[in-house]
Amino acid sequence: MQFLTQIQDRLTDALGPFGPIIGVGTLGLLLILIVIPIMIKDSKDPLEKLKRDQRGHAASKNTTGPRLRTNQRNQKLDKYATFLEPQDDKQLSQIKLTLVQAGYRGRDAVRYFYFAQLTLALGLLTLGVLYYLLFVSGEQSSAKEAVAYILGPAGVGYILPKYWVTKRQQQRQEEISDGFPDSLDMMLTCVEAGQSLDQSIIRVANEIAVSYPALAEEYEIVAHQIKAGRDKPSVLNDMAERCGVQDISSFVTVLVQSQTFGTSIADALRVYAGEMRDKRVMRAEEKANKLPTKMTLATMMLTVPPLLIILVGPSVLGIMELFAMAGG
Repeated sequence: MQFLTQIQDRLTDALGPFGPIIGVGTLGLLLILIVIPIMIKDSKDPLEKLKRDQRGHAASKNTTGPRLRTNQRNQKLDKYATFLEPQDDKQLSQIKLTLVQAGYRGRDAVRYFYFAQLTLALGLLTLGVLYYLLFVSGEQSSAKEAVAYILGPAGVGYILPKYWVTKRQQQRQEEISDGFPDSLDMMLTCVEAGQSLDQSIIRVANEIAVSYPALAEEYEIVAHQIKAGRDKPSVLNDMAERCGVQDISSFVTVLVQSQTFGTSIADALRVYAGEMRDKRVMRAEEKANKLPTKMTLATMMLTVPPLLIILVGPSVLGIMELFAMAGG
């Protein structure tokens, strides 16, 4: 008991009244960083080792054939899956959809996302503790300052990956919306020239790859999935879900209904392409109409004060001189 009292007194003398709290927090952080990897580290399963050896033996036999690009999981992250993936299926599917709409399609995208949140939060928490101990802590430091300097950076590190993914999702959806009318016009031209819808999608994907890479990538995925033998309605519905854009969802509905009822795809594309062009013009007009409102505040801040100085300034100076003369 006396030993603990001495430690408490030394922490109080060195770090101020909040020294014991800071010491306990630092010790807890070190225990988390040391104990968690030991707890989640598991021994290698002999059955998994046997399966891995069999897969390697089978792959060595097929080295003469064509090598296909595979999207395998990072096996090093498997033992951390409990900590790097939400256990709720609904939450897991939602974060997967958000990452896909942001352009991150890897099988380990969810794990990398939560790993980035955990790493940045703990890293900035450690930096906050060190900064507080070295430059801020003292007798005059308060609890609010300790919370702000220690927990503030940790909160920023935790929120930063989510903010990045959200911005990427918005930029990608905006790019798809901007390039979609042009791609429909090109697709209509290809269909009217005698190409099938599958060939038109491939041709349009190649043409817009430079201007709108996100939309071209979606078209390429659709073309490859159709070539693989999947039915067209499910492929198009998956595309609408991946994009998360209302125009794409409506376009998919038009194509599925056209295929179901046997109507002409060219007629459906012609009507829908005209609607998309009108919609793009309406979006441009909406942005143009918002511009004067956005410029009002900047105009007032940059124009009104100089005008007041120029117009009212001489009068104010004259009145001040007049009062000075009257007072003298």
